[in-house]
Amino acid sequence: MSVSHTIAIVGSGPIGSAYARLLVEGLPDARVVMFEAGPQLTERPGESVRNIPDADHKARAREMSQGPQAGAFRESLGIPAGTVTEGMFTARQGTHLLDFGGPGSAHAGTFPAAAAATNVGGQGAHWTCATPSPAFSEKVSFIGDAEWESLISAAKSLLHVQDAAFADSGVGAAIRSLLSEEFGDELPEGYGVGTLPVAGDPQPDGSMRWAGADVVLGPLIDQASPLSRRFELRDLTLVRRVETEGSRTTGVTVEDLRTGTTSFVSADLVVVAADAFRSPQLLWASDIRPQALGRYLTEHPVVISTVALDAEKMERFATEADLDAELARRAQNPADPVAAVNRIPFSEPDHPFSVQVMYSETTPFPLPEDAPFARNRWGYVNMGYGMRKHPRFEDGVTFDDNELDYRGFPNMTISYALTERETAEIEDATARLRRAGQALGFFVAEPRLMPNGSSLHYQGTLRMGEADDGTSVADPWSRVWGYQNLMVGGNALIPTATAMNPTLMSVAIAVRGALKVVEELGAVEEATADAVRAGAWT
Repeated sequence: MSVSHTIAIVGSGPIGSAYARLLVEGLPDARVVMFEAGPQLTERPGESVRNIPDADHKARAREMSQGPQAGAFRESLGIPAGTVTEGMFTARQGTHLLDFGGPGSAHAGTFPAAAAATNVGGQGAHWTCATPSPAFSEKVSFIGDAEWESLISAAKSLLHVQDAAFADSGVGAAIRSLLSEEFGDELPEGYGVGTLPVAGDPQPDGSMRWAGADVVLGPLIDQASPLSRRFELRDLTLVRRVETEGSRTTGVTVEDLRTGTTSFVSADLVVVAADAFRSPQLLWASDIRPQALGRYLTEHPVVISTVALDAEKMERFATEADLDAELARRAQNPADPVAAVNRIPFSEPDHPFSVQVMYSETTPFPLPEDAPFARNRWGYVNMGYGMRKHPRFEDGVTFDDNELDYRGFPNMTISYALTERETAEIEDATARLRRAGQALGFFVAEPRLMPNGSSLHYQGTLRMGEADDGTSVADPWSRVWGYQNLMVGGNALIPTATAMNPTLMSVAIAVRGALKVVEELGAVEEATADAVRAGAWT
């Protein structure tokens, strides 16, 4: 007789999808049920909306993700109505503010741009697909380098990471050359100016099919694959509680948002992988309340600007033919015309920043016809310097059992402040951004610090740690301290101060957790099989 395991996963983004994929593949008798509070946006579950060719359909998909802010209230509540620049750190369409100002809104006066997406695929349906690897102190200290490289490699495979996307762009190469002239001597070997790794699949026409949770799920959503028979995705299904008995979870109580009915789903393992605010909120509502729950919130302070490229400088390294080729490639997909994206990666001790430089033939905001550098022949770059927020217990989200949010959960209050340490790095980054802009051309938008929460890279609220000492929520394998079969996943587990986009790192951490589950449950299955062979089971 074999043992059959039912695994409940809360959240359908890249992290929950990584758990689903690895557990179904690694445990031949496991069944995975994934719960998502939001709707399915695309025919293929979890696909990036950036792949939708029709602009109206794309806008509708994004609106469907905006939860309490969908529809006529969008603009008044802070969601941009026009196209926003993909590849930058600003909040994008498809998200809804947590502190949206309406009934049941969170309280985030010091973190006003905090936003989330509620849909199948989570933020993976809307993200920029940037997948740089963590380096230096960004990495988790208690995971050895050899194992870490293996985990990152597995995460890259799951996300379809391309390390040299659009490297053939002559315009992109010229931008890299100009930035290298300015900064190259200051950067360590291997951490100089380069292309930004992204998640997706290059197409024959030179465009990109951007990766979402769909590529992570892979065979689980392929009806021709036998693995799909052991995977179930339930959209518009809200997990109300993780149920527990002593040190074990027994399953989840869920609400079908189509009918309003509530039911209990028994599970041998529960993985909570919603986001850095709603995952700890669910644990709190389930009376699972470690001391560090919701604390140590970090994100990436971001200084951004837009620069008109100087023709004289660009023509030192690129030709008019290169420019025409770049514009032609971008025109192939006018609804998502992202092509040349460059970066300067995080390095220590002298460059604790993650820099993105994205080319565009237009500005991300209306520029008057008579403005200097309007209709600039060589186009523009949108630049962002992402910085570290050093973890502090004081920064975080707390929950009020006496006040409910719009979904009926204990409401959130986010407390957050930049210290002198962050302020110093912001000043340094701003100065470097000015150098970068002057190396490339002329500012049409001066460097400015984005409001707290703008990065969407929220980390630390479920941080992992080596010891159950009150400073972490999960153990080194992502298991909640004190519970044998409750895992958590997502950016919220990252315990370090990072500057880079965190998705690849979070998927790598999820790979580690999933492999540990496979090891432990697989050992149980093998022990059971041995008992059967010995005649001890009937």
